[in-house]
Amino acid sequence: MRLTYRQVEYLRELARHDSIAAACKVLAISQSSVLAAIDVAEDVTGTQLFTRRKGHGIALTPAGRTFLISAHRFLASGEEFSRALEQFSETSGATLRVGCFVPFGALLIPPVIKRFIEHYGDCEFILLEGDQTELRSWLAAGEVDLIVTYDIGQEFGSSTTPICKFPTHALVHADSDIATMLAVSLKRLAEHPLVLLDLPETRVYLLGLFDNVVNRPKIGLRTRSYETVRSAVSNGLGVSILNIKPTPETIPDNDNLARVPLLERLREPTLLVADPYGDQKPASVAAFISVLHQYITELGPNQFAVVKPEDAKSLMFPAP
Repeated sequence: MRLTYRQVEYLRELARHDSIAAACKVLAISQSSVLAAIDVAEDVTGTQLFTRRKGHGIALTPAGRTFLISAHRFLASGEEFSRALEQFSETSGATLRVGCFVPFGALLIPPVIKRFIEHYGDCEFILLEGDQTELRSWLAAGEVDLIVTYDIGQEFGSSTTPICKFPTHALVHADSDIATMLAVSLKRLAEHPLVLLDLPETRVYLLGLFDNVVNRPKIGLRTRSYETVRSAVSNGLGVSILNIKPTPETIPDNDNLARVPLLERLREPTLLVADPYGDQKPASVAAFISVLHQYITELGPNQFAVVKPEDAKSLMFPAP
């Protein structure tokens, strides 16, 4: 016979009250259930755990006291497991592990976390910022509950939720002739040194844009940091091509920077959320996706992207 979790609970109460009748009253069960639990426990351990003292209830034997120490640890683990299970159906008090494309850690995620907490209460967030390769690795290994990234490079699995599109645009110095243009061509940009956001797969995508229309530009600076790209362009070291622009609640551009839409119609990367849960998402994951989409929708294309007016309406995907 196997000793069940419930029977271990019976034995804990029995040891606590030193009385079968008192334990039954607390547990609201029959004496036969407690007696059965004693029989199973003593059969499994092969020793006597309790002694019956006429007129003085039940007492633990030395072996029983050792058994009870293990029982307390076992029941505590079960209670901890139950609390962990509750997090899957609750948002408040949960721990959410979010992976994001490196630039999003500063430019997008903090206002989303703020809104999540305002709507759903306290939640511990663990934010991992990485490139596309790292994000795939974390997702596959179960190290994150979701990732927020672009659909650049290899796919991120079948469970993805599209949020919006981010057209590619130019980042130039405010004193440049390009800064006053309504739109600029890749050919014109290629005349200047390129400050390249040099992340795996991102560099392939960005440089590949020039292959369709013109020779690749000279690279003036390679960096893995979005902030360094902005600083380099601000200091006149070249031009850059990017997708996301800082949202109003994050880190705005300084006065030396200007953003200009591209003249060419190019593939627009999609901002998406990928997770390992499919249709059975924990409540906190589903809530985060909803808050992210709502936040982007409230911002509107002019706040999160650099786009020609006639293209702005086509950037949002329907609410998940």
